[in-house]
Amino acid sequence: MSVTPAVVFDVTDLTKVYRMGEVEIHALRRVSLRFHEGHFAVLLGPSGSGKSTLLNILGGLDVPTSGRVLYRTDDLTAAGEAALTAFRRRHVGFVFQFYNLIPSLTARENVSLVTEISDAPMDPDDALDMVGLRPRRHHFPAQLSGGEQQRVAIARAIAKRPAVLLCDEPTGALDISTGVVVLEALARVNAGLGTTTIVITHNSAISEMADRVVRLADGQVAGVEERTDKRAPRELSW
Repeated sequence: MSVTPAVVFDVTDLTKVYRMGEVEIHALRRVSLRFHEGHFAVLLGPSGSGKSTLLNILGGLDVPTSGRVLYRTDDLTAAGEAALTAFRRRHVGFVFQFYNLIPSLTARENVSLVTEISDAPMDPDDALDMVGLRPRRHHFPAQLSGGEQQRVAIARAIAKRPAVLLCDEPTGALDISTGVVVLEALARVNAGLGTTTIVITHNSAISEMADRVVRLADGQVAGVEERTDKRAPRELSW
């Protein structure tokens, strides 16, 4: 008998409204979802569907207008800025479309920045090894390809051993073959560290490697699919 993994995020009636002068923009409309420990989840939808807003609220980078987000038993929507900062530092790794590496630091030094402020960090070389870049650890970002820079960004995010890895269009700036290598790194982290991984994408092919696919449209959940036939990144085509 299979055991359902623990709930990591419990989202209830989440609404986010941005006000620009007299105009209200409804980015999220009463979204209710759950994300489970160790799962690889994909948030799928067109631009403006609410994916990034949801990811930012889950990561403690933004707060909702109404509704509730529980991280395990902690109510993030009741947390102040200091508590959200501590939550991000201890529990969350972020990977964005643009790598945000420091040009004057080597790959290893970029990863080390995170390990210096973490409670129980990985060795930077081990983090780079997980994404297949230990041999390139002494290279600067300008000496690395786009895919390699993105893998350094993933190593930096996982070096503090986060419980959750949140990725916003991590392959958006990459070609297909390079994107597959980056997705393989994310899959390796998810399987090897048991990190709950949530990936935003507009690319439906990536959903085939997920345990759960959440489709968003116009700030609402348009559908949730549980997958048992996950495919390896190299089996994807787009």
